[in-house]
Amino acid sequence: MLTAKATMFRWRLIGLVYISSLLFVLFQGGKTSFMLFCIFNVLLIYLVFGRWSGIADVTGDRRLQNGTSTTAEQSLSAGTRLEVNLSMQIPGFWPIPYVLVRDRLASNNGNVIPFEASFVPNYRRSGNVHYLTPPLERGVYKFESTECSTRDIFGLFEHKGSFESSEPFTVYPRMVAIRQWKQLKRGAKGPYSTSASRLSAKETTQINGVREYIYGDRLSRIHWNATAKTGQWKSKEFERESLPKTVVMLDRYAGAYDNRDQFELAVSAAASLLEFGFRRATAIGLISVGAKSEGFSPKAAGDQRDLVMNHLVRVQADGDQPLYRAIRQSSNLASAGSFVVIVSPQVGEETVRAMEWLNRSGVVPVLIHLKRKAFVADLRGNEWLRLLQKSGFAVHTISALQELPDALEGGLG
Repeated sequence: MLTAKATMFRWRLIGLVYISSLLFVLFQGGKTSFMLFCIFNVLLIYLVFGRWSGIADVTGDRRLQNGTSTTAEQSLSAGTRLEVNLSMQIPGFWPIPYVLVRDRLASNNGNVIPFEASFVPNYRRSGNVHYLTPPLERGVYKFESTECSTRDIFGLFEHKGSFESSEPFTVYPRMVAIRQWKQLKRGAKGPYSTSASRLSAKETTQINGVREYIYGDRLSRIHWNATAKTGQWKSKEFERESLPKTVVMLDRYAGAYDNRDQFELAVSAAASLLEFGFRRATAIGLISVGAKSEGFSPKAAGDQRDLVMNHLVRVQADGDQPLYRAIRQSSNLASAGSFVVIVSPQVGEETVRAMEWLNRSGVVPVLIHLKRKAFVADLRGNEWLRLLQKSGFAVHTISALQELPDALEGGLG
């Protein structure tokens, strides 16, 4: 509204000056007044025809890169910075001094990141703009319409155009590579349960493919042919004996988390555990109770990973049920003899009740406890933790994602 009023005011001002120049020619005469009138007519023609500069029909193309790879070639994880390359073409022939480009990146949680850049069109009336996004959080992103605008050389009038050139892309949670999990290999034959027994996850000598190299792999595991062909370190993947079914329980109770970063840690820990299971073709599932209760039964199918990871991309801490009630509500997803791994920052009686109830249900409960700011290492504050450990439950306490592999690879936390 204000822009329209400002434009109308400028046109009225130009009309007033034009009428004054015309009256000056009619009543004053002479070469000076005539030359001034001619110059003003030329400038007026320039301003009027600027509306047909071609900017309204601008076309463009957007290319996203993560390092040297496009988003179609490489999965994005939280914390990634994207390089955005915009190429634009402006039809027509009317001269344009510059083009201002405004871009907006919107995520599924409602956040919008604006970008602004400019370029001077070349003789072909085209140009390129490059910019780098800030580190992106977990979620689904899409670029809104790209707006291009230009002004005349006097800065009086603005002409705009826009184009669409975007496909949604996904930023997955941060994940950390877990080489092995000693408790899962030992199964329930130790102090963890007396209700079931299962085979260990020993590797066979049969090669099952090639995987990415994980820091710490032995030299004997390196697949030298694949490494030479790809130029990147590759390791051998061996077939494994059957593993117990595993269910990861993500605590989404809103009152349990101190801040958003702690919930992101919970999502990343759950994603890392799931990726560990998928990498070893384990039947693995997910329990996620929030504003909407969702669950995925343990499966080793290829599409299970996509379903679970797409859920974790959008999940939020929007639950209103504490840990014990949430587990009771989704107990049908955890069959007897399976592992249930709880990822939660909750402490006290609520956590003890949940672990004991799972144990009575015939499953092997494991707690990945996220250390809270209010977590005090005194005798009374940690009574629940000592009670769980005394009862033989596996509890791993972490405060950062990098601590998860050491906690699991070392056995009990």
